[in-house]
Amino acid sequence: MILKKKLQLLLINLLFASCQSDSSKAFVPESNGNINTLTVVMDKGSWVGDLGKKIKKVLTEPYEGLPFDEPKYDLYHLESSIFTGFARSSRNIIVFNKDTTDQGFRIIKNLWARPQITAIITGEDEAVMSFYFEENKDLLMRSIDENERIEKIRRMSISPNKDKELKERLGIALTFPDAYETVKDTTNFVWIEKQVVKGHLNIIAYTLPLDIDLKKIEERIPKIRDSIGEIFIPGRVPGSYMITERAYLPYYYKTKVNRLDAILTKGTWEVQNDFMAGPYVNYIINDTINKRKIVIEGFSFAPSESKRNYMFELNTIITTMKFAN
Repeated sequence: MILKKKLQLLLINLLFASCQSDSSKAFVPESNGNINTLTVVMDKGSWVGDLGKKIKKVLTEPYEGLPFDEPKYDLYHLESSIFTGFARSSRNIIVFNKDTTDQGFRIIKNLWARPQITAIITGEDEAVMSFYFEENKDLLMRSIDENERIEKIRRMSISPNKDKELKERLGIALTFPDAYETVKDTTNFVWIEKQVVKGHLNIIAYTLPLDIDLKKIEERIPKIRDSIGEIFIPGRVPGSYMITERAYLPYYYKTKVNRLDAILTKGTWEVQNDFMAGPYVNYIINDTINKRKIVIEGFSFAPSESKRNYMFELNTIITTMKFAN
């Protein structure tokens, strides 16, 4: 399983490398579409049948770490007869071809637009196409996720925030829009915030000793978050502060940020002695050069609003972390 994941990551890196196929070098128009949307090209019979049901089940699985289920992607179905012109400019496309020749699965970058990921699945019948999809679904979704991350960074870079608090306090830099403003800046803690409909998006950053005990992460990380919340993140009423909600078990992963080892946590926060809650994403990054751990967390508060794209934005911002020059 580990070897398979490594091979998938290698394929994704090759896919996004500078050396691309001829299709990526040819002139193509700019792609379009909202973040985390997919166009699925398939005949109507298959879409309402078993193959379509399987595709929808896999691609609309819940986005991790939200208090209520929201689909990972928004799907738009088109039949091949109308998949022409502007429709081919979508940023993420999956095409199902019923054919006995060139059967298999392949991903092409920038086939009809730029940036774009197009997956073409060809089989003699639905069973064969279903097989190729099942065998390659992880690679497909990882490729789409990376494509969306890069696109989100591009959009945020159009009007980036140029504040220097993160650089001056922690020696790091993040890419985020100028709609974010610094709301707290202390010796070892920076908090930036963006107002959204009915709420706000937040990113906090601070450091911990490199040798801090994280052997039992399911116990230590919530306690660290709670202590930081009590000191730095007050609620709306006196004596209230942000803590980790224990009713929802967080997701924990080992990952990397800017080639540095990190622990990723996705969970739900709440406010002690108040009625506020929402999702969070937390990265604890090993900075061995400076003998510390860098903690960067994004959390959102937007009652009754969809939170998937909010959390995708916060997660994407954190992945841009680099050391400031």
